[in-house]
Amino acid sequence: MKKEQFPPGWDEERVRKVLAHYEEQSDEDAAAEDEAALAQPSETLMEVPRALVPLVRELIAKHAA
Repeated sequence: MKKEQFPPGWDEERVRKVLAHYEEQSDEDAAAEDEAALAQPSETLMEVPRALVPLVRELIAKHAA
C-alpha cells in the first residue's frame, strides 16, 4: 500500500482538522469566510480552465519561493 503524501508542513492530523472545520461550518459562517477572502486587497479570484490549473499552481509556487 502506498504511503499518503502531504504538502510540506501538513500531516494527517492537520488535514483532519481542516476537514472538520469545513464540515461543521454553518452556511452563514462559510459565506462570511468567503466575503472576508474577497475583501483581501492583495489577492484576487479568477476562473481558470481546468487544463491550466497545474501551470497556474506551478507559477504560484515559483512566485512564493
